Amino acid sequence: MSLTAERLDRISPSQTIAISAKARALKAEGRDIISLSAGEPDFETPRNIKDAAIAAMERGETRYTDVSGTKALREAAAAYFKREHGIDYTAEEIVVSTGGKQVIFNAMLATLNAGDEAIIPAPCWVSYPDIVALADGKPVIVPAGQNQGFKLTPEQLEAAITPKTKWLILNNPSNPTGAAYSAAELKGLAEVLLRHPQVWVFTDDIYEKLVYGGFKCSTIVEVEPRLKDRTITMNGCSKAWAMTGWRIGFAGAPLKLAKAMDKLQSQSTSATSSISQAAAVEALNGPQDSVEAMRVAYERRRDLVVGLLNKAAGIHCLTPEGAFYVFPSIHGCLGKTSAAGRKIETDEDFVTALLEEEGVAAVHGSAFMFPGHFRISYATDDASLTEACTRIQRFCAGLK
Repeated sequence: MSLTAERLDRISPSQTIAISAKARALKAEGRDIISLSAGEPDFETPRNIKDAAIAAMERGETRYTDVSGTKALREAAAAYFKREHGIDYTAEEIVVSTGGKQVIFNAMLATLNAGDEAIIPAPCWVSYPDIVALADGKPVIVPAGQNQGFKLTPEQLEAAITPKTKWLILNNPSNPTGAAYSAAELKGLAEVLLRHPQVWVFTDDIYEKLVYGGFKCSTIVEVEPRLKDRTITMNGCSKAWAMTGWRIGFAGAPLKLAKAMDKLQSQSTSATSSISQAAAVEALNGPQDSVEAMRVAYERRRDLVVGLLNKAAGIHCLTPEGAFYVFPSIHGCLGKTSAAGRKIETDEDFVTALLEEEGVAAVHGSAFMFPGHFRISYATDDASLTEACTRIQRFCAGLK
């Protein structure tokens, strides 16, 4: 008899975490490694947010909170959705969880029955399909390539919907591509959804503050309010406020679903850290100048990386609208042999050889359900990015 449950056979360990762990191990051995694999800001959490956490500790706010979060944070999240997108949520319709990943997990586990389908445009974040599978659902992967800006079209959405479709999962801007849907593009998807009232929408907007070139990030309920009663609007503090380790995700949802997610969370983690919640209130309500400073730095880094990668033989890299990733094509590199004699048949071969031969850690596109590409995070300093891209150019030039 197997010790582990059959449900674990449906999923794989997070490949982004695995690549980052391998890079750390090589670095510990003394190798010169530049890791561009982790989706984590390199900036410190802003000082005012840290100070708010310290003040909360000094006030003795160190005990359990309500499962769905403190009233102060739920009110701050509701105010954020209203301020940014004009969406009215009450505090009771807000659920705070231990990171955005738990929000997704709670939503899928609370709603999916065996065989229910969730449409996921690919490339997609590595965890979406596995979370759906763990909840007994069926991930329906819809490829959206470079030729369409890595974005799902209304025609593709219409074709993917079946009587078993329960969810459409949108990530805007996207991990791993940085692609972001405009209001017009979201409106096109919304028109399809209005014809299929059984389909709910989960929109993961955690990168929405990190957009560039004057792009305005919208969310689907903002452009089509009639979808509000079947949409979860998710956000969090990890990316824009450089608070990954604080583990704060939050979502607005119809009250019945918010209560279902609260019920589930009450029997898993219960509430997230009271100190983290106090810090998150300051992140949402306090000065936002640090967010803008980080956004400006990311935009500069984006332009640097895209320019350098497009000088590498066999690589083609689109300029993304947001987040802090690029997802270049390596189709021009496949079928070749590296300078050290490694055969490059797949994107995984490419990133493995790149790490071993040049000390640059990236994540292969297959991990994001989209082979023939790789993901680089440009959430690191300019000098490291320049050196990493120079090594990538050298690696590609050596392919024969």
